[in-house]
Amino acid sequence: GQGHVLALGDRDCSSQRRNQKVIEEAPAPNIPDNVRQSMHEVAVRLMAAVNYRSAGTVEFVYDAQSHDFYFLEVNTRLQVEHPVTEAITGVDLVEWQLRVAAGEGLPLRQEELQINGHAFEARLYAEDVPKGFLPATGTLTHLVFDERCRADSGVRAGDTISPFYDPMIAKVIVHGPTRDVALSRLRTALRRCEVAGTVTNLAFLGALAAHESFGAGDVDTGLIGRDIDALTVPPRVQPHHVALAGMAALDLLEPRSDAGFTLWHPLRRQVGLNWQDEDHFVHVQVLSPDHQLWQIGDEEIVARRVAGRWSVGGQPVPRVAKAGDRVTVFADYGISFAVIDPLARAAGGHGDGNLIEAPMPGLVRMIDAKVGQAVEKGVRLAILEAMKMEHTIK
Repeated sequence: GQGHVLALGDRDCSSQRRNQKVIEEAPAPNIPDNVRQSMHEVAVRLMAAVNYRSAGTVEFVYDAQSHDFYFLEVNTRLQVEHPVTEAITGVDLVEWQLRVAAGEGLPLRQEELQINGHAFEARLYAEDVPKGFLPATGTLTHLVFDERCRADSGVRAGDTISPFYDPMIAKVIVHGPTRDVALSRLRTALRRCEVAGTVTNLAFLGALAAHESFGAGDVDTGLIGRDIDALTVPPRVQPHHVALAGMAALDLLEPRSDAGFTLWHPLRRQVGLNWQDEDHFVHVQVLSPDHQLWQIGDEEIVARRVAGRWSVGGQPVPRVAKAGDRVTVFADYGISFAVIDPLARAAGGHGDGNLIEAPMPGLVRMIDAKVGQAVEKGVRLAILEAMKMEHTIK
């Protein structure tokens, strides 16, 4: 602005899937100071040469072996990851952009700018990671963030994730005096994030933040693809998780004096829960408003409430949310159970295998099959397009 260009540090965005960023950080890790300085100088010279007046991002590809870097492009706007730059510089980039647009100069010079600590941003998406990061839709029935992190979001509980926009739910941003401290805070913030109503990449983000190479700052654009199996291990559902889901399904978390009693004898009740196509039919005896006995397979689980807090199987219970026929236990980044309606289950017929359902909402871009055509397994029938990606229906 008005004759001088300011370099506001640098960022690393190498953690990518399908050429889309997942976790970004600032400053970029493991870059020698002289190379970092050269990057900044090249970026400043370029923007000054074209008389650029706004916030912009100059992108480079960096070779960690030779320490060479190569110009890629300029994004003439704020990017999704601009909060990590704000965190380490203390600068409100949106305010600066508006001031420059109004004809004002930049409020600081390069020598006055201080880079403080380290910052991370994780992109929380409504997407099915094990199915190839397919975008998902749904109504957010519950959305809570760790109050100690910065969470930038355009949605809240009750809002719908539609097929017409990018499926990002929020950006989870943390800052710390060192990279290790900031990364520890990111891991904590992700563990404390609570989302229900749609499938998300939260567990994947948690696994990536805990990845050994990521922890060492040894990140390249192929890391996620190489280690995708280790980054997508499903959670282990424990018996006390099932019991807690059953308590929520039967409205037994808020004790009533008459809950479960009939003719002065404890009432034995059953509830069916489904998790990832696995059915759990569990039984409970309500012995008192603060004491329940659950039968989970061959295991007996005791639920007790002391001083207003439940413990199940001797474990303090995590938070839980119920909406419609869904119960989400906020352990291991969220375990979502479907409450089985026995009447609907009994009435439902079994298909003959000819029903093809779209794996994601989207636009039918192409139909290959013709009416009356004989097809075999694996033949392409159609192509769906949604949210920056195409998916083939076979």
